[in-house]
Amino acid sequence: MGFTLKKDKTGIVVVGVDGQLIVGNRQELKQKVLDALEGGGGARKFVIDFSKTGYIDSSGLGVLVSLSKKIREQGGELRLAGLNADLQTLFELTKLDTLFAITGTAEEALAAF
Repeated sequence: MGFTLKKDKTGIVVVGVDGQLIVGNRQELKQKVLDALEGGGGARKFVIDFSKTGYIDSSGLGVLVSLSKKIREQGGELRLAGLNADLQTLFELTKLDTLFAITGTAEEALAAF
């Protein structure tokens, strides 16, 4: 379980979430994204890839909302990709599918920027 960050040649950061996004690891995700946003890299476009994620708890959703707000304040954009059927339903039930641009794959999210 963990997070991977890869920056593509256009400067878009793809964050892979492997396992679960829960109260125990949400701060690690937040810090990695904020470091990329505020650090020397100056990244402004982010894709969080949930293709290897089975579960997101309420604190995980909260950190995604917080990151989305922070990235938008910096003139950037956050997209989500690779949600399984259960996660897609979760985002629809919580109406968060209206806040985030959600694509089937990370490649689709990258192409949409």
